[in-house]
Amino acid sequence: LLLAKLFTVPANLLVLDEPTNDLDIETLELLEELLLDFPGTLLLVSHDRAFLNNVVTSTLVFEGNGVVQEYVGGYDDWLAQRPPEPEQPARPATPKPRPAPAKARPRKLTFKEKQELEELPERIDAMEQEQREIYATLADPNFYQRQGSEAARLKTRLEELEGDLAKAYSRWEELDALPG
Repeated sequence: LLLAKLFTVPANLLVLDEPTNDLDIETLELLEELLLDFPGTLLLVSHDRAFLNNVVTSTLVFEGNGVVQEYVGGYDDWLAQRPPEPEQPARPATPKPRPAPAKARPRKLTFKEKQELEELPERIDAMEQEQREIYATLADPNFYQRQGSEAARLKTRLEELEGDLAKAYSRWEELDALPG
């Protein structure tokens, strides 16, 4: 939607960062057509090589040591035009000492996970309360005389609740084990 809005506003410069992410084929083709018809300058960063080959007329490449080189064409054109890499002198194969494995820092809770952890006890309480009510209803012998067909639905719901509770408890343990 944002891209569609951008194309309705007159501009002579577009700066796009990974514009093809999460686009389906039809939308990608439409984007390519619109960019090819764009009369201004387009600065674009993308890992989609086919998209670059179809859209760009010039490629800026960071060569190292602060050097940026411009090449005519897209990604494949750059591959053909780039200077050959200098030959590395052959070195005798000496085993390199393996660096000590970096100590992995424990993953911390994200904001959403913190929220989920705070809400889980309340959700579990509500599910347990519903479970108790269903047990009480099913334990009442008069219930079967009045609404026998409802018993199958309640039994199915009870099984769903038990599965949901197991998942909720498991998730609670998982989130509670992470450092906050």
